[in-house]
Amino acid sequence: MPVVVLSGFLGSGKTTLLNHLLGNRGGTRIGVVVNDFGSIEIDAMAVAGQVGDSMVSLGGGCLCCAVDGSELDAYLEKLSAPVHRIDVIVIEASGLAEPQEMIRMLVAGENPAIRYGGLVQVVDAAEFDATRVKHPETDRHLAVADLVVLNKTDRVEPAGLTRIAAELAALCPGTPVVAADHGRIDPELLFDRRPWTETRGQLSFEDLISQTRESEEAEDSGHEDHTGHAHTVYESTEFVSEQALNPRRFIDFLDRRPAGLYRIKGYVHFGVPGHEERYEVHAVGRFLRFVPGPWGRGEPRRSQLVLIGAGTDGPALLGELEACREPAPQQAPPESMWGVLRYVDRPARPADEPERPDPYDFVADPEEP
Repeated sequence: MPVVVLSGFLGSGKTTLLNHLLGNRGGTRIGVVVNDFGSIEIDAMAVAGQVGDSMVSLGGGCLCCAVDGSELDAYLEKLSAPVHRIDVIVIEASGLAEPQEMIRMLVAGENPAIRYGGLVQVVDAAEFDATRVKHPETDRHLAVADLVVLNKTDRVEPAGLTRIAAELAALCPGTPVVAADHGRIDPELLFDRRPWTETRGQLSFEDLISQTRESEEAEDSGHEDHTGHAHTVYESTEFVSEQALNPRRFIDFLDRRPAGLYRIKGYVHFGVPGHEERYEVHAVGRFLRFVPGPWGRGEPRRSQLVLIGAGTDGPALLGELEACREPAPQQAPPESMWGVLRYVDRPARPADEPERPDPYDFVADPEEP
């Protein structure tokens, strides 16, 4: 279960963005951990988070908690319990929290059902300069972000946005920056939205709100119009290959991916001896993770990828991926997988098992990046 960390200083729009994700999540069941004092407003409902071990469960399966750092593991264990059927967890960090610590706790956690899913830093475009003066640590937080959401762009003139974009490029080079107003980004940039497949005996709050919203939009326009929807800003490129991909060339493609490419998801077949399993790939901004797993019975060995971005050149991306095809993967040496294995979660070692050399520690030169 991926855990996405949502950070940013007070007033940047984290809660607004979170509410947008909750209201546009399709059938995805989101567990929400709020590491702050206050309340979350979900459309017409206000759900107050109480400090301590209180928990509020919404009809759609969104759980909101108020916790401090020491309680995080316990709440993640509760949310990842199969009974809740949660698909993804979003942590809204305190406006004064250190995102590095949130990342450290998630990466160091021993819950096998949880995996770190990336850090999203929300920036208030209108208060960008003032925030950096008042909170110098902003630069440090931006440096560890996997994806930056430049929020409240509707309050800044185009020239100002251009300047801020240039400063962000200098502060966090290579980190994708998504422009937004009122926290409206496509949830697909962070997690997969599932279709509504459950049969409900009773409508949840989200069902009622969604139906009311759709009814009002239909009455106002008389037809379906997606012009103002977040997903119209992004382009999706799909790649399928019946041929295995060369791991070195694929990692090189990922290392050089353009800043406008916000999300990559899918499965990759490398076919290298000793690594014939299916590799799930998940990228949010700079964050990258591979998860090896078995192929399904009768499942064809192929690579299937979806790339989501803005201002990207779809044909050029496909051309680069075509160049990653490998006609003879069985002849590839095992070390060709080293680049991929750097992004595979290392399994926890049982307490009674003796420590062995780490097969992932393959970089001999500490000066080498």
